[in-house]
Amino acid sequence: MFESLGDKLEAVFKKLKGKGLLTEEDVDVALKEVRVALLEADVNFRVVKDFVKNIRQRAVGKEVLESLTPGQQVVKVVHEELVNLLGGESSKIYMAPNPPTVLMLVGLQGSGKTTTAAKLGSVFKKEGRRPLLVAADLQRPAAVDQLVTLGEQTGIPVFRAGGGEKNPIAVCAEAVKQARLDGRDVVILDTAGRLHVDEALMGQLRSIREKVSPRETLFVADAMTGQDAVNSAKTFNENLGVDGVILTKMDGDARGGAALSIRSITGKPIKYIGTGEKLDMLEQFHPDRVANRILGMGDVLSLIERAEQAYEAEEARKLQERLLSNSFSFEDLRDQLGKLRSMGPLENILGMIPGMGKKLKGVQVDEQQFVKVEAIINSMTPAERRNAAVLNGSRRRRIARGSGTTVNDVNRLIKQHKEMRKMMKMLKKGKMPRLPVPF
Repeated sequence: MFESLGDKLEAVFKKLKGKGLLTEEDVDVALKEVRVALLEADVNFRVVKDFVKNIRQRAVGKEVLESLTPGQQVVKVVHEELVNLLGGESSKIYMAPNPPTVLMLVGLQGSGKTTTAAKLGSVFKKEGRRPLLVAADLQRPAAVDQLVTLGEQTGIPVFRAGGGEKNPIAVCAEAVKQARLDGRDVVILDTAGRLHVDEALMGQLRSIREKVSPRETLFVADAMTGQDAVNSAKTFNENLGVDGVILTKMDGDARGGAALSIRSITGKPIKYIGTGEKLDMLEQFHPDRVANRILGMGDVLSLIERAEQAYEAEEARKLQERLLSNSFSFEDLRDQLGKLRSMGPLENILGMIPGMGKKLKGVQVDEQQFVKVEAIINSMTPAERRNAAVLNGSRRRRIARGSGTTVNDVNRLIKQHKEMRKMMKMLKKGKMPRLPVPF
């Protein structure tokens, strides 16, 4: 996310930090470059104008220009203004006092509403709630079947029209009644979209809203469409009224124009962002964390949250014991690789570590290497996975054939596993080991 914009801003601030003293002229030159970077990132022109104006008013003040580190102070001002631009504080979805809490997803066709409905349901399910997905898009071919499939994958029930019902308003009303009977505390309505905004669509959505009185109406937008997403959000808010925004495909948006514009233009907060194709890749939107990512400061809190989701406390404790007792097996290695992959694309994970994103710029992480390692380990017998000492030449050749790899691949993995065990042994003795070469 925001790679293009982040790189350009980093170059601007590097020049400022290199100066011992700053003048108003230095700040103005830097802000011109910031303005160009934001416009090239497809940020709304009016938003850019106000943003740069606010920064200049603060950056040319006496407390900044006469500070010991004026360049860093300007970056601090930019960070604070970015947080304000993105909404200031994270915005949660508050549950209705009398369940179920009805959430109505709206947006244009192709924005990712159906997948987002399933992802949002997964978020609530992890929180211990009992969501119900409602297939209310009766116009797009296969939309109902798609939601049913996603419901099966997430383990969340889907309410669909019965008896040839073609009226989405009736479907939504019946779904809410059924949710009450079944003790479902969250109802997520996947409504129809269009390729463009029209009165027929708005009329249908207004009728659904009047019938079921949703707790929140959430506009779902494709972040990669930039200002088109912002303009659509503005139109939906003016004609229907929305309570918040969910931006999909943020992992593929290197510019970030929609995220940086949509709050200012609509006045509505971004609630969640989609960070990948998997059904567990929907994150609550935190303006301060996103500002950190844009300015290359990493996002340690989000990294910790992903790790906590992947690892149970007891499981982590047992792993630590095995590491320190030098009994880390190939089975443990395979399990940990699976956990790491479940946290999302490795590039995104490493990018959350302060400073790592820039160091890894241009480096492509080959996910197939993980697949190869898992295939090698799966081709071992249980005894071989637990005790690498038995892996003689003939066993290694058999494992290579079974995993579709080469003997060299198998030898490399065994060597790296041995280095990892040696490193853990040195750490236990309080020594600082030399890190082995990664896979």
